[in-house]
Amino acid sequence: MYWMGIDVGTGGTRALLVDEKGAVKAGFTAPHEDMRMERPLWAEQRPENWWDAAKAAIQGVLKQAKATGKQVKGIGLSGQMHGLVMLDENNAVIRPALIWCDQRSQPQVDHINSVVGKANVLAFIANPVLTGFTLPKLLWVRDNEPKHYARLRKMLLPKDYVRFLLTGEYASDVSDASGTALFDVVLRRWSNKMTSRLGIDDAILPKVYESSEITGEVTAQAAELTGLEAGTPVVGGGGDQAASAVGNGIVDPGIVSCTLGTSGVVFAHMDRANYDPQGRVHTFCHAVKGAWHVMGVTQGAGLSLQWFRNQLAPGTDYDTLTAEAAKAPVGAQGLFWLPYLMGERTPYLDATARGGWIGVTAKHTRADLLRALLEGVSYSQKDCLDVIESLGVEAGSVRVSGGGARSPFWRRLLADILDKKVVTLETQEGSAYGAALLATVGTGAFATVPEVCHAVIKEVDAVTPQPHESQLYTRGHEVYRQLYPTLKPVYRLIASIS
Repeated sequence: MYWMGIDVGTGGTRALLVDEKGAVKAGFTAPHEDMRMERPLWAEQRPENWWDAAKAAIQGVLKQAKATGKQVKGIGLSGQMHGLVMLDENNAVIRPALIWCDQRSQPQVDHINSVVGKANVLAFIANPVLTGFTLPKLLWVRDNEPKHYARLRKMLLPKDYVRFLLTGEYASDVSDASGTALFDVVLRRWSNKMTSRLGIDDAILPKVYESSEITGEVTAQAAELTGLEAGTPVVGGGGDQAASAVGNGIVDPGIVSCTLGTSGVVFAHMDRANYDPQGRVHTFCHAVKGAWHVMGVTQGAGLSLQWFRNQLAPGTDYDTLTAEAAKAPVGAQGLFWLPYLMGERTPYLDATARGGWIGVTAKHTRADLLRALLEGVSYSQKDCLDVIESLGVEAGSVRVSGGGARSPFWRRLLADILDKKVVTLETQEGSAYGAALLATVGTGAFATVPEVCHAVIKEVDAVTPQPHESQLYTRGHEVYRQLYPTLKPVYRLIASIS
């Protein structure tokens, strides 16, 4: 028997099958269309394309495993957070989804803070409102596309749109809902204080479940389209970061994860809700019942390397690029990269921030540019970890995952910059794996999420920091931290003319 995890990412949807021991039987990824970026800092995708990719991924993984839908005992869902899916009265998608990295909604953030009050926002949802979150995107549509807003009958998050087409249920989970800016993270329910003050109809919001609770069953129509068995239970699942944390075993205090995907996330478990009064990191409900997590986010982590490849080294694979970066010296000869390609979250909360290299001289090579890029992303992840530790969260070691973690060089560099032991796991599947593990709990194969994580997740490699390199990077990080405040006024000027 198997359990399936489905992760609706930015670049594609991945389906994974695991057995009762947590071993991965098969995995299959169906790519998405490229995100649409019609203006600077805009980012949209078609939800219908996610469903097409989900169908292809489900069919692909079943075929690869030579399995039937009847052998799948439960399904967990994960996906990119914060995306806005709008459905009309006929359940048709009204417009393309504004996704997590879309930064157009600063006027709506300002409006929310004015109407609700910044202090009240923190009290109501335990987080500041950011342009990346779902609520300001919703208000942007209300303000700029009133005809579209008038048709709105249900608002869903990316993975929950796939859930709807699998089960016919409007549902979400506590971890993903935490990233909407409409959710009371402490009480684990929608915040009617936010909706009432902003004139939002509560009826557009889906029902919210704990991540391992069953939310519905695969319908006959979805079974016919995917190869799954009708009646297969589908659990709440989690936002990509909470699900990835389950897949990495971040379900107890003392262990922190670093996920180097398109964005970069430093994530830690908390037994009680605690939030940064400055709002530099996010406090969300965990995919573990009765627990919370805190995370810092670098918007342009793997995105920085992807941008470099696409624009400056087309056709070059990532291993070749990281190998080239390794040829440059520590500190890239005084060159620094600011990874603000889509604004920045932690610790600056600034949608107008812009990326770039600082310190370029005629002496610098392409290898220096690449090394500085990887160092800059890692410095940003260090910023995240520093804020998390300032909240009293213990970070004994860091478990790394995501595409960037496949590079031994980047893992070494990360250990030296974070000055922490960096650990890799036997299974590197992240969000889809965590979603499958949540399904094992929801169907009764394991009693709790920590129980399944302790049983199946194994560390296989560790990199310890090198004292000399860590000292050099400590000095480099001090320089890096001065660059954003120095450039902040310039970013405002750039935003005013772009």
